[in-house]
This record gives sequence, structure tokens and C-alpha cells, in this order.
Amino acid sequence: MQAGLIFATEAAEDRPEALAATLPFGGMTLIEYQARLLIAAGASHILVAVSRVTPALLGAVNRIGRRGVAVDVVRSAEEAAARAHPLASIVVIADALVTTDQAVRAMAAAQPDALMVAEDAAAQVERVDSAHVWAGLASLSAERLREIAAMPRDYDFQSSLLRVAVQAGAAQVMLPAAARRAGHGVERQAKALTSRSNAVLAALANGRTDWPDRFVFTPVSRFALPLMVSRGIAGAAVLGAAGVLAAGGGVAMLRGWPGSGLVAVLLAIACLSTGSLLSWLRGDDRRARMLEQAIAALSGIAMLLTGYAGFVDDGTLLGPALAIVATIAAAICERAPVRARWWWCSPAAFPLVLAPLVIAGQPVAGLALATAYALATLAAAVEALRADR
Repeated sequence: MQAGLIFATEAAEDRPEALAATLPFGGMTLIEYQARLLIAAGASHILVAVSRVTPALLGAVNRIGRRGVAVDVVRSAEEAAARAHPLASIVVIADALVTTDQAVRAMAAAQPDALMVAEDAAAQVERVDSAHVWAGLASLSAERLREIAAMPRDYDFQSSLLRVAVQAGAAQVMLPAAARRAGHGVERQAKALTSRSNAVLAALANGRTDWPDRFVFTPVSRFALPLMVSRGIAGAAVLGAAGVLAAGGGVAMLRGWPGSGLVAVLLAIACLSTGSLLSWLRGDDRRARMLEQAIAALSGIAMLLTGYAGFVDDGTLLGPALAIVATIAAAICERAPVRARWWWCSPAAFPLVLAPLVIAGQPVAGLALATAYALATLAAAVEALRADR
């Protein structure tokens, strides 16, 4: 059983009345972001260790509970030991720690007992030995909670947990370089936390590796996400904007302006891509998957409407036939159980491939290029499957 333990005990440095864990982060509170990472790593039970309970903390805990996990607020190691499953593997997140899904997943995959450490003080919580500092993440057994529960109550819970793990010979896992670049570290100031939030958002956008996202949509998302988060723009608003652009693009293509229609479709895909990342950050995985599926559907519709434009242009069925073949080949590629390479076609790639030739007044040529691209990707996927056998 995978569980999580989040410390939420220290006050914010620039807002003494508030806990650092309840400071805004990425359109939610920091503790909600931490819980989101634990849930994504497989945690089904989350313990929140507190020194005092504030209205903001209660609201955050209630929102975490709506994500389908059990959440318990504990004030001491005794309470934590009593609430934790005796066979649970517990991923610990230090108070006010900003980190990434990669780092949390690495700790969830590590066997108890393990500590994530760094060689410098950039991400330090406490020093583990002369060469390493604790990076704020650990994977511990429930037995460690029971050991701390037997200690005097005036011992600091988080520090005691670290010391007990070190004395038990916990393995050391180095902090991933990607997590360090994404702003991993403890932060208790609201203004500085905003900067770290932007770094995490940028790292999230960089997680997509296919060429349309790497060279087109990721730069857009890296620019737009911090602005959307700082202004509290809801995911529904992004979806609405994408719907308006997609509808306008479809009408333009049906009315004989395929180039303008494809530009509108590309803007709609950019909105959907950014909205998907924003939904993931806020823990709404269902909406994120829905938006990714909407990108695929919109791309297919744009392909078929381009085929219709080709039919209007030359009066033959070559355009529609190419559009159908490309759409089917692309759908099969998406279902292929192999790791996609960066150059393979993806739903977002087809409008980008089509747009230059369609804008130049050659929709059939654009469809021929898209079809060749889809078939080349399909052939590469088949060869990759043969190589894995």
C-alpha cells in the first residue's frame, strides 16, 4: 500500500498568520500541489502533519479529499502511527517543499527506507552527513512512525523522522538534475514561491517531446501558463476559447477559406494543449485527458475538411481519399504500443504540415504530404514492433 505524509507546520515568512503549505502555487495551494504529486505516484492515503489548523488548511484538505483519496490530519507522530496502515510504504514530503512529479515518482519506486539527497545546499532541508543534505523527500516504512511515536512528544516530528531513517541505514537517492533545474527546494515566501511555480510550469511544458510540442506549442504554453495561473483563469474558459476558434475554423473551411480555417484550428489546438497542462497541474487528470482527446479529434476533422476543400478545388475525390487514408493511418499510429520517436506524426502535427501548402492554395498537395508522413510513421511503428519481438 502506498501512502503519503506531508508536513504543514511552519508559518510563511512574509505572512506569519498563514502556513507556508497554504500559500498559492500554480492556481492552487502548495499542499494541494504536493498531494497531487503523491496521488499521481500511487498514494491512496495521505497524512497531513500539522502544528495548528487554519481555515485555509482545512479548505485545502477538503479539496484533496475530493480527489478520491483518504486524508487524515495528524498533530503528532502517535496519531500518524495510529492512522497509517502497518504495511504501508510512506512517501514523505517536507514542509513547504516544491518539487516535481519525477522526483516524487522516484521516491515512490524506491524501497523503504530511502532518502533523497543533494550534494549542495540549494535544496536543503537538513544535513544528512558531511557530504549530503536531505532534499525533502523520503520513502519510509510505517515502522519508522512507530519508533518516533515512542519518543518524547516535544521532539520535532520532521527532524526526528529524518534522524530515525538515517540511523536505520536508509539508502540515499540523488536528487534528479531535472528536478533541481525545475526549482526543487523549500520555499516559505509567497513572492519567491511564485517564481518557483513558474519554473515548475516551464518544466511541465518541457515534458512533451514530439516536434509539434517541442518547437511550437511548448513555447506558447511556457509563455501562457504563468499568465493564466497568476490571473486565475479557469480551465473551462480555455476550453471555451478553443471551442470558439475550432468552430470558426470549421466554418471558414466549409465556406471556402481553408487557409484561414487551419490557422484558427492551430490556435484552438494551442489553447487545448495549454489547457491540458493547466488541468494536469491542478490535479484534474480527467479534464487533461479529455483535452488531449479533443486535440486528436480536432486534427482529424481539420484533415477531413481539408479533403473537402481539395474536392471543391479540383472536383475529384483525390483530396477526400487522401484525407481518409491519412486519418486512418494516424489513428493506427496512436494505438501502436511502442514508444513514439520525436519525428513521428502526432495529432497536433497534421495541421502544421497542412497549413503552409493549404495557405498557398494547394490543399491536395498538403494532403499528399500529410498522407506520406502518416504512412512513414506507420511503417516505422511496425518496424519498432518487429524489433521488440
